[in-house]
Amino acid sequence: MTTTRTTRGPQARNRAVRRRRLLALAGVGAVVVMAVTVVAPVFHHAVQEVVLPLRHEDIIRQQAHDKRLDPALVAAVIYTESRFRDQTSHAGAKGLMQLTPSTAKFIEHLSGGSTFEISDLSTPQVNIAYGTYYLRYLLDRYGDNEALALAAYNGGEGNVDKWVDAARQEGKALSIDAIPFGETRAYVRAVQSAAAEYRTSYRSELGL
Repeated sequence: MTTTRTTRGPQARNRAVRRRRLLALAGVGAVVVMAVTVVAPVFHHAVQEVVLPLRHEDIIRQQAHDKRLDPALVAAVIYTESRFRDQTSHAGAKGLMQLTPSTAKFIEHLSGGSTFEISDLSTPQVNIAYGTYYLRYLLDRYGDNEALALAAYNGGEGNVDKWVDAARQEGKALSIDAIPFGETRAYVRAVQSAAAEYRTSYRSELGL
């Protein structure tokens, strides 16, 4: 009995090597796709937390509901004022919503409080409660005009009153562009832009 051996030529061997390489590449590609699917959302959330952080969302939701405020606006004010860090400014404004002691005492008087201490402003619950109370007060004072309320939060009610009166004498309504203080103009725009981002990025966290 004679056995015939078939020897594969160089072309056949090359084809086999190419198939193995393709299979290996396909396997690597599948692993990469799976890794991206798992890691991408985590990476996106981590980047979002750095670029647009959110903390104390439970307090924000509660206080926004109690004060009839948009929680995204509250988050945006905190972000613009302090980047969600408890700190004291050169002007003496304190905490997440950067309230001065005089403003905090004014809020205590309006709200009928009697046990407030300045050190309480470092507590997120107290600071956000007072800050949202003041924001609601300003919105009521300026007929729910968000731009004017934010301008007053940053530049003071006295300045905003003067700007509004000056605009009225010219037969106009005060627009953001007409705010004389560049810092206050930038502040209003920054808060409104951040609020739009919070509405998009943190809908569930803010209860929107």
